[in-house]
Amino acid sequence: MKPTIRDVARKANVSVSTVSRVINQKGYVHEETKVVVMKIIDELGFTPNQLARSLTNRSSKIIGVIVPHIGPSFYGELLEGIESQAAAYGYKIMFCHTQDDPDRELEYLKFFESYNIEGLIVASNFNNKEKLLELNIPVITVDHILDETIPSITSDNVKGGALAAKKLIETGAKHILLFRGPSFLLTTMERTIGFMTELKKSNLYADIFDFDLVNPDFKLMEEILRNNPHVDAIFTFSDTLAFACLNIVQKLGKKVPQDVSIIGYDNTPYSKWVTPAITTIHQSINYMGKQSFINLTKLIREVDLESLHDIIDVKLIERDTTK
Repeated sequence: MKPTIRDVARKANVSVSTVSRVINQKGYVHEETKVVVMKIIDELGFTPNQLARSLTNRSSKIIGVIVPHIGPSFYGELLEGIESQAAAYGYKIMFCHTQDDPDRELEYLKFFESYNIEGLIVASNFNNKEKLLELNIPVITVDHILDETIPSITSDNVKGGALAAKKLIETGAKHILLFRGPSFLLTTMERTIGFMTELKKSNLYADIFDFDLVNPDFKLMEEILRNNPHVDAIFTFSDTLAFACLNIVQKLGKKVPQDVSIIGYDNTPYSKWVTPAITTIHQSINYMGKQSFINLTKLIREVDLESLHDIIDVKLIERDTTK
């Protein structure tokens, strides 16, 4: 691995800005410190990149953003929120999508490190948590909690699940399916807890099926619905899944919501454009993006956060796919 300016700073037990001042020969650095830094630069074989040469102060005004996928729904809106807030603060963002691949995660961490980013926003179920912490820069997670010690911003997923259950109970549903995301995701677990707990209060139950939230197996969904003709309600953990369910249910000759009620999640713009418009759980994705950047800048400035784990409220948006 090519040594970085942070490696030099770490081994010399000085700040990155001190190493930068030595490289650029600008600003005061004690002569003994200069000797130590230059010796370590030589030992590590560190070659300053153009960005490092240009650093005459602590701020690169660059933050990194990691998402698992790029698309017009959840992550697209999240990135818009982060970028617009970053621009207001005079920051630039570098973002990447890992496709949940651990090797791609490591590649991007090396890339970010070479650019001396000031902080990192992680919106994926990151596999290399230890390597992430080794960057020794402020990190905040969105829609995930990687570690109790890493600040996060999530929506109230338990409440979201409960709201969906209450609405389906209100419609008189008895035969319910739950089409959710991968079971290892915290969001999946929390929404499931909220949903199933509320159903249990009315002596109801739902059969659970896991899908990819971005590219669900359409054929499998159709097979499940064909083999469950008595289903009268479906709760999905993304609007994408809700669109697919609506398509399949109508293909099978059933009416929505007269025969089957459907509730999605996220309240993406498309949810109100389809016919019938999707009843869904709204979480303020754009706001989550903005707030994640604001909290990250506080960490960069070494300002204590009021709460280590922020939870954003959610609400049910009733449209035409529920009675």
